[in-house]
Amino acid sequence: MLAESFKRGIMVGLKTTWTLGKIIFPVTVIVAILQHTAVLPWVIKLITPLMNVIGLSGDAAIPIVLGNFLNLYAGIGAILTLDLTVKEVFIIAVMLSFSHNMLIESSVAIKVGVKLWIVVAVRLGLAILSAFVINLVWHGGSEIAKYGIIPAKEDELAGWASILLDAFQKAGLGILQLAMIVIPLMVVIQFLKDLNWLAVFSKWMSPITRALGMKENASTTLAAGLLFGLAFGAGVMIQAVQEDGVSKKDVTLAFIFLVACHAVVEDTLLFVPLGIPVLPLLLIRLSVAILLTLIVAFIWKRTELNKRKETAYEHTS
Repeated sequence: MLAESFKRGIMVGLKTTWTLGKIIFPVTVIVAILQHTAVLPWVIKLITPLMNVIGLSGDAAIPIVLGNFLNLYAGIGAILTLDLTVKEVFIIAVMLSFSHNMLIESSVAIKVGVKLWIVVAVRLGLAILSAFVINLVWHGGSEIAKYGIIPAKEDELAGWASILLDAFQKAGLGILQLAMIVIPLMVVIQFLKDLNWLAVFSKWMSPITRALGMKENASTTLAAGLLFGLAFGAGVMIQAVQEDGVSKKDVTLAFIFLVACHAVVEDTLLFVPLGIPVLPLLLIRLSVAILLTLIVAFIWKRTELNKRKETAYEHTS
């Protein structure tokens, strides 16, 4: 039984890696190439005038754009090269917590079955709104931020051959990193399923998922996203949708929760070297995720009730 579970887990992991790799590889290559063109500088120049509205200097556009086009590491690396106040760094950190790696993570959302406009609107909306509110209510943090680490500066690439080679290397390493996480994860999930431990876990998580307006079979999806993030947790999410019968409503609600609060351990620890208060950052993400999911679940439920009433009225009349 254990050997069969291991084999099934490996096959599911490889299939999931292939499914996600077809998205991640080309996106990574394209973005890596765009870094060496006029596109990213143009986008940065375009949004610079908006920075003052949310309490940021024009330079803050650099980590925000890089974080959204690439990932948190790129955004944090850019922050470390700039002289910013603690308040500015905190605002950028909150924004990037909600909105980062948009191209890949939005593509993953589509693969799971969530509409693209929902993911983009929620992530960008939360990022901008949170920055505006923090700038409005927090009057401290005017001292210059002191960073705990300085990243190694990458050498400039000369010529398109070097740029293309670097792009393909980054994409290949991205797929390798994905496989190293997804395949063991899917093996573990398969063991948990075959030993019926996943059912116990779902039951344990059921009060939380029910409170958020979802059925208990969405608990695995929530846990995967919270611990591993949207991209790496997508393997479990895709399998849950295909095999566990997670409804379109529940997977959408789960994703709305997770776009606000995912990879809570890794994403939070990444910001520690920036010298900002990370506990408020975590609490903001968690509270916003809970509140937003409850609001959407309530609206969805009311809409379904109204539709049922209209249908019942049409049948009786």
